[in-house]
Amino acid sequence: MANSPSGDSMAERIVRVISAFDAENPSMPVATLARRAGLPLSTAHRLAAELVSLKVLQKSGTGELRLGLRLWELASRSSSALDLRRVAMPFMEDIQAVIRQHTQLSVLQDDEVLFIERLSSRGSVANFAKVAGRLPLHISSSGMVMMAHAPRHVQEGFLARHRDDPAPFPAADELRRQWAGIRREGCATLPGVVDPETTGIAVPIFGPQGPAVAALGVVVPLGSENTAATVPALMTAARGISRGLGTDSAEAGPRYGSGAAVGD
Repeated sequence: MANSPSGDSMAERIVRVISAFDAENPSMPVATLARRAGLPLSTAHRLAAELVSLKVLQKSGTGELRLGLRLWELASRSSSALDLRRVAMPFMEDIQAVIRQHTQLSVLQDDEVLFIERLSSRGSVANFAKVAGRLPLHISSSGMVMMAHAPRHVQEGFLARHRDDPAPFPAADELRRQWAGIRREGCATLPGVVDPETTGIAVPIFGPQGPAVAALGVVVPLGSENTAATVPALMTAARGISRGLGTDSAEAGPRYGSGAAVGD
């Protein structure tokens, strides 16, 4: 595939164009798109026109661009995230009926937590997580519980990539200590980290190959009286989702709160 003078391929430029859109920037003029995608204006004009013709992008009456339905159509045809969501949804609805705050499903992506589903109730507490949105791994209960149950080399790779991150990014030994505690408890509980008024609680969802492939979490008011009762319900739901993904029930059960070391 042909490269631009700067060395990036056409595929890389297209991904940058698509990635420029997010929850805070769902639509924008082409000049803004060029800036956010790091492209020359002429290149952004050309790519945008081609993607509009393919219905990957769509143009409003005012000339602003947004993501097109073709992307949703293509993603809906085959996606592991959709399979996970399909299996998890009945369990999430059961949890949400009890806590009536926020119940969310997430996976790890590029050292961040990617949220693929969220159920909320009217009057719920603040929640910075959005469907198709991301949060830094180390401030999210979902991210911490997935990394705690990741293979050792994945953990050490994450720590190496963030070795020089400035404070308040935690030190490597502190993160290792937290991950060990999460493995012992079977869940991650982060009170007041993302928002001072809320607590994030998450448990791992295991795949057939062993490591955690996703997390089931809730966001509840800080100091909620139901926090202690929420964890067993989350663990039960996560076991059900793991079984639905093909994980043997005898294997899924002991991993919650077992304190077992994570393999290399």
